[in-house]
Amino acid sequence: MKVSSLDQNTRLVIVSKSKNLNEGKKLDKVLKIIGLIFVYALLIAFALFCLLPFYWMILTSLKYQDAEHYQIGNSFFIPFDEIAWSNYVKVFQVDGFDIPNLLINTLTVVIISTVGTFFITVFASFAFTRLQFKGRDAVFFIFLATMMIPSELFVTSNFITMYRLNLLDGRWQIYFATMAPFLVNVFYIYLLNENFKQIPNELYLAAKVDGKNDWQYLWKVMVPIASPTLITIIILKVISGWNAYAWPKAVVLNDPTYAQITVALRDFANFFVGNGSERRELVTLQMAATVIVTIPLLLIFIFFRKYIMRGVGRAGIKG
Repeated sequence: MKVSSLDQNTRLVIVSKSKNLNEGKKLDKVLKIIGLIFVYALLIAFALFCLLPFYWMILTSLKYQDAEHYQIGNSFFIPFDEIAWSNYVKVFQVDGFDIPNLLINTLTVVIISTVGTFFITVFASFAFTRLQFKGRDAVFFIFLATMMIPSELFVTSNFITMYRLNLLDGRWQIYFATMAPFLVNVFYIYLLNENFKQIPNELYLAAKVDGKNDWQYLWKVMVPIASPTLITIIILKVISGWNAYAWPKAVVLNDPTYAQITVALRDFANFFVGNGSERRELVTLQMAATVIVTIPLLLIFIFFRKYIMRGVGRAGIKG
């Protein structure tokens, strides 16, 4: 049986298109691989850039203070045969740098402020999402507008307020003055507000039919549903409270006995005098203290990072 020239031409066209299609797929695959290599290389470069200060911090904390071994500017590798583990012991022996007392101050402020922020955020978000009152949207808009103002601009006015209220003398007064301006966090309210909006209104009506009041509905329905976001808010608040510096520094300016750990770390130089070996010891011990303070936050992020991602992700989902 003879094959017509038309059939042969059709077959040639099909084969040609098939080859072009395969070549196009191969090209797309190659370009995709090249793109992935570029993206991962860029991410690795940024990761190394971000890890560089932490590496330098750990490296410095493990160096000796004498001129022979002190090579922060010349060496970027840990001398494993001469690691100064003793720096982590000496930092607890520095006169005036009372780490246990500093940790007590920090934990007290962090725990109380976190609990206060938790309840304020829950109540405010519930009011903005479920309660009907005049000017609700306008008040919420004003709240959001305050996010555009850097918190550092309020330091002077807040300090004057705390001074006039006589909250800068005494342990608990200073604790309260440290916490008070930051108990209300607009970002946390916005984050939880977006999460509460996702809860169907039918659940609220069903709870009313069952005889539950707003208080019961809030704690038995809304809070459990929004628990990932609430856990995220708690973690972020703990981290921000632990790392706070500018405002705690202003509050304890005249009484460093009640300072938080970050303030004491920044003022570590006050516990040393002179230069030369004393100055080198300052840097190495300061970095050792910084490593000790950083470890709790690092552990919190490692063990709770999935809750942070989940909470922020849920707040951004509509419907």
